[in-house]
Amino acid sequence: MSRFSGALQLTDIDDFITPSQECVKPITIDKKKSKTGAKISVQEDGYYEESETGKQKLQKLEITLQDCLACSGCITSAEGVLITQQSQKELLKVLHENIKLKATEDVKMARTVVFSVATQPLISLAYRYKMSVEETARHLAGYFRSLGADYVLSTKVADDLALLECRNEFLEKYRENKDLTMFSSSCPGWVCYAEKTHGNFILPHIATTRSPQQIMGVLVKQYLGEKLNLPASRIYHVTVMPCYDKKLEASREDFFSEANASRDVDCVITSVEVEQMLLEVDQTLSAQEPADLDWPWWDKKPEFMVYSHESTYSGGYAEHVFRYAARKLFNDDPPNELKLVQPRNRDLKEIYFEKDGKVLLRFAIANGFKNIQNLVQKLKRGKGSKFHFVEIMACPSGCINGGAQVRPISGQHVRELTQNLEELYTKLPRSEPDNIATKNLYDDFFNGFGTDKSHDLLHTSYHSVDKLVTALNIKW
Repeated sequence: MSRFSGALQLTDIDDFITPSQECVKPITIDKKKSKTGAKISVQEDGYYEESETGKQKLQKLEITLQDCLACSGCITSAEGVLITQQSQKELLKVLHENIKLKATEDVKMARTVVFSVATQPLISLAYRYKMSVEETARHLAGYFRSLGADYVLSTKVADDLALLECRNEFLEKYRENKDLTMFSSSCPGWVCYAEKTHGNFILPHIATTRSPQQIMGVLVKQYLGEKLNLPASRIYHVTVMPCYDKKLEASREDFFSEANASRDVDCVITSVEVEQMLLEVDQTLSAQEPADLDWPWWDKKPEFMVYSHESTYSGGYAEHVFRYAARKLFNDDPPNELKLVQPRNRDLKEIYFEKDGKVLLRFAIANGFKNIQNLVQKLKRGKGSKFHFVEIMACPSGCINGGAQVRPISGQHVRELTQNLEELYTKLPRSEPDNIATKNLYDDFFNGFGTDKSHDLLHTSYHSVDKLVTALNIKW
């Protein structure tokens, strides 16, 4: 039963986490209306502001997904400090200081600056500035170079490694226990929620494969560092992501190497922050001098700068693992276009593999916390889950509609914007993760596939976290 009164219940919210008592935004009181300040009274039909001039009904408060995930009730004060170090203001400060060092006698103190750009922000910025995704990648690379970047990379190689590791992790878990449900782990909002809300109960179900962002961190700080003969601490690594929660992920202690005295990812900026950086200097992305993305891990540049994975918009985990499992476990090749069964819920898609009239694999793509809660609650009630693998993303429609993607303008509905972004994604050339680049990377850096080194650097662990009541420290 909810601890809130009927007047405080929030209803008709598509993507909603039941808030705890500290999840409350203060209501602004206009003290000019009376000498003693306005007062709030609670009536059967809502809140009322009472002052000398009369009584006025207050608007209902809506708590969005972004509000919830950004609330410090779920983020410790230490995490909050780390996240504040990842703003565009801090980034520009670091870049400016680094340029000054390179121009002075302190050049040895300067760091090599590397940007890694995910696919979804490129699509968001392409739509915002009315360019093709390829053009956007090149203009963005040129823009970052003008700010002081030494290398601008795509996260594609890390996307590939994440899929390869995740599919093999699924096979191992399936062979150990066919009834176990495995959840994907690339969404930091989902991981944060699982650790701080359901703890040790849910953590064994989550894949240990690192997200592409954190795999990219390993490749930049260690592999690229070796190629450039630089220690990790001399590389400043920035990622461009569709999600604010990637800042929280980069701040995890699991991704700080004491041996290298360095974080895998030093700073995360998002699609909307790139837009803000350009607006602050009254520029557009198309006005920036274009440059190719850098590809330091293979000799020949690919035909395209940007690729998609499968037909879904968050990395293609469910589809790719599904195809691989069907081949390896049941010696069957699913069709190129998988049939995604979509119930009434537009953010839940199901994939089934049948053979001889029997369903052998049940996969799902679940976006949004409404679906996440339903899945978790089924497990907690002992009813289990009918799915073997679930690709989970906290944001409705997945990463393509990440909370830090460029938002709708001119009255456009977010669903219409999302559909436009999905269309751009589906037009990208598809790429299989099994390619010569990833094979060479495993051989050259990880001492082969499935080695102890590859497991240590491409996987992580999770921790049950007691949620602290920090409402009194919130600064709105």
